[in-house]
Amino acid sequence: MSDFLWETDVLIEAMRARPIGTMPAGIRGISIDSRTVEKGDAFFAIAGDRFDGHDFLINAQKAGAALHVVSERRIPALGRLQAPMLVVDDVLDALGRLAAAARARSKAQIVAVTGSVGKTTTKEALRHGLAVNGTVHASLASFNNHWGVPLSLARLPAETRYAIFEIGMNHPGEIRPLVKLVRPHAAIVTLIAAAHLGHFRDLDEIADAKAEIFEGLVAGGTAIVNSDDPKCMRLASAARAAGVTNVMTFGEAPGADFRMTEFEAGDAGSMLIADIAGTSVSVELAMSGKHFAQNTLAVLGAAHVAGADVEAVAARLSSWQAVKGRGQRYSLAMPSGGEITVFDDSYNANPASMRAAIDTLRLARLGENGRRIAVLGDMKELGGHSGDLHAGLAEPLAAAGVSRVFLVGEEIRALESALPEAIESSLHDAPADAEEQLLSEMRAGDAIMVKASRSIGLEKLVEGLLTRYPPRPVALDEAPPTGDTTSVPDDTPENSTR
Repeated sequence: MSDFLWETDVLIEAMRARPIGTMPAGIRGISIDSRTVEKGDAFFAIAGDRFDGHDFLINAQKAGAALHVVSERRIPALGRLQAPMLVVDDVLDALGRLAAAARARSKAQIVAVTGSVGKTTTKEALRHGLAVNGTVHASLASFNNHWGVPLSLARLPAETRYAIFEIGMNHPGEIRPLVKLVRPHAAIVTLIAAAHLGHFRDLDEIADAKAEIFEGLVAGGTAIVNSDDPKCMRLASAARAAGVTNVMTFGEAPGADFRMTEFEAGDAGSMLIADIAGTSVSVELAMSGKHFAQNTLAVLGAAHVAGADVEAVAARLSSWQAVKGRGQRYSLAMPSGGEITVFDDSYNANPASMRAAIDTLRLARLGENGRRIAVLGDMKELGGHSGDLHAGLAEPLAAAGVSRVFLVGEEIRALESALPEAIESSLHDAPADAEEQLLSEMRAGDAIMVKASRSIGLEKLVEGLLTRYPPRPVALDEAPPTGDTTSVPDDTPENSTR
C-alpha cells in the first residue's frame, strides 16, 4: 500500500494536467486553503467569490506544499513561483475529475447525508460509530457544497472501509451533480424543515430538492427516510421514481425499519432503545435532546445497510459528543461557587432546529435559584415567512420554562412582541452587546442556550463566556477514535463561495 494519498502520475492522468517542474512521487493530502496546508500536500488554487487561491501560492509553498494545481489562464501571472505545478483548464473542474477517480478506485461502503437539519450531526455520529468496524473517512466540518463535496471525495484514501459525505443545498438542482459524483450505497434524508424557505415556495419544493440525493444511489442502493417526517411519503415516492427499490425508514412510527421503542431523557444524557431491522439495541447518549436520538436511529440504520456490526456501533456511540456549535454542552464554574450550564448551538438555525434546541434547554437541570435563559438570533433565508416563524418560537419557549431571552438581530425582533409577559426579553444589535448584559445578569445555577444563523455571529458570545469562565473538563474520552482518517478542524477555506 502506497504512503501517498495520490501518486503524481495518477493525478496527472485523472485531472488531465500538464506538469511543470520536477514532480514529487506523490502527495500526502489536498488543501484549498493555504492556512491548512501540511508538508507534502497538493494545493489546489480554486478561485472563489471572495478569494482566488492563485494569490496564496507563495503561502502554500512556504507551508510545505509539494505541488500546486493552477489554472492555465493564470500561468502568465505566476512568474515568481518556482515550484512544481500541475496546469489544468479549471482548478475546480480538475478537482471534480480527481474526485471521480477517487470514487472509481474506492471499495468503501459509502453513505451520503442530507436534510434540513441534523446533517453534520448525523455525519459525525456515523464517523464515530463506524470506526469500531474499520477505517472511516468523512467530509470535514460542513464541507457539503460544490467545492466541499469534491474536495472531501478527492481526499478519500484508497484503503478505506466506510466513507460518509454530507451534501447540502439552498437552491434546487444543487444536490444532483454532487450525489452523482459520490454514488453512495445508502442515502439518508434526516428531516424536511423550513430551512432556506426564502428560496422555495413551500416544504414540498424543499423535499423535492433534497430527494435529488436518491438519483445518485448505486444500483441496489438504499434510501433511508424519516418515518416521523410529514414529507416521508413524498420522499419515498421520489426515491422509487429515481429507480430505488430499497426504501427504509427510521423513527417512532409503527412499522419503521429502524424504530425507537423507548427513549428516556435526562439533563445531561439520554437512553435510546431501538429495533434495528429486527435487532434490539440500546444506546446511552451523552446528549439529552430527542433530536439526537432521532439522528442516532438513522446512523444505526445506515450501519445496518453498510453491513457493520450494529451492536458494536451502538456501544461506540456512548462516547460520541455533540459537535462544536451544534449542541455542545459546557459546565462553567463561577468564581463565587456553583456552575452555569451552556448549550452552544450557535452554528446555524432554522425553525425546526430552534425548537429542538429549546427542548434541550427544557430538560436542563437547574441549580438553586437557577433560570433557563435563551440567547437567540435571526434565522436567515426564511423569506416572507420570517416574521411568523420567528414569532412562533414564543410557544416552545414558554413550554420550556424559559424566563429570560436575549434577542440579537433584526428579524428576531418579531419574537419579542409574541412573548408572554412572564418571559423577560431584551433586544441587541450585536453579540457583544448581548454578552455584556448576559454577564451582568447570569448567576450560578442558570442554564443558557445560544442559537442563531451563523451570520449573526453568536459563536463569539460563546467564546467570550468560555474565555472568562473556562469549562470544567468533560469526563468522556474525546480523542479521535481509532480508524478515523480525518480530523475536524474549525476553519473555513479562504476560497469558500458560500
